[in-house]
Amino acid sequence: MEETREYIESGILELYVLGDLSTEEKLQVQAMVQKHPLVKAELQEIEKAAYLYADLHQTEPSPVLRDRVLNSLLTNFADDRNLKTVTNRREEATVRKMNASSAAKPTVSVFYKYGFAASLLLLCASIAATAILYSRLRQSQQQLITLAQSNQKFANQVSFMQDEISVFRDPSFKLIQLKGTAKAPNSALTVAWSATRKKVMVDLKSVKLPETSKDQQYQLWAIVDQKPVDLGVFDGALTDTADMQLMKSVSTAQAFAVTIEPRGGSSNPTMEQMVVMASL
Repeated sequence: MEETREYIESGILELYVLGDLSTEEKLQVQAMVQKHPLVKAELQEIEKAAYLYADLHQTEPSPVLRDRVLNSLLTNFADDRNLKTVTNRREEATVRKMNASSAAKPTVSVFYKYGFAASLLLLCASIAATAILYSRLRQSQQQLITLAQSNQKFANQVSFMQDEISVFRDPSFKLIQLKGTAKAPNSALTVAWSATRKKVMVDLKSVKLPETSKDQQYQLWAIVDQKPVDLGVFDGALTDTADMQLMKSVSTAQAFAVTIEPRGGSSNPTMEQMVVMASL
């Protein structure tokens, strides 16, 4: 397990995602991925982070800049090898004494060159870690939104259920049975109305009305002083929150009726489309 962790922390997976490995090194990485599930999971996270990072910035680093950095790194490594070769040749040709300061210069140069390579690797790892963190934060935010929506839906269900219960507990509510007209003699609908609370509710379970097209809705009317008053529209289908639908308020009425109207309702009822009615 420790060996696997060291392999992951070596940075070779980031270079694999960037496409900066030789064919032999790529095959080694693929072999490790097949052999170790932990390596496979880490590689998937890095790839996901790389795609997310590109998506966030809507662009990729300039190929010229990328090549320049990599070429600079390769040049530094090449200079290292050349420096060692030249030093060896000079030692073979002439044996000279070297003081402490002259021996330290190549070492310092090598330190800075390898330091540059390490910094580049740390930069890639930092970008990948930041992208992974952002991805996880975004997932958490989405989970919170989903939870809030579920809570709101539950709160709505409780509110509607309380309204339904109040219909049966409150003696001011009257259950009015609307019966079919000559246009639809087999139709029926139950409306709960409380004059004191000015509340009107349609019992969706009792709906027995002619089918409507997708461009039509049922519209409930109250007859007040021989004039129709709009109480709102409904589709007649049961919802996932309640069995009853709250309509517009009215404190007095001599009758209730339902007509079929264009979706959204009409300002005046279409008498030819009246399907149920009940006088009080």
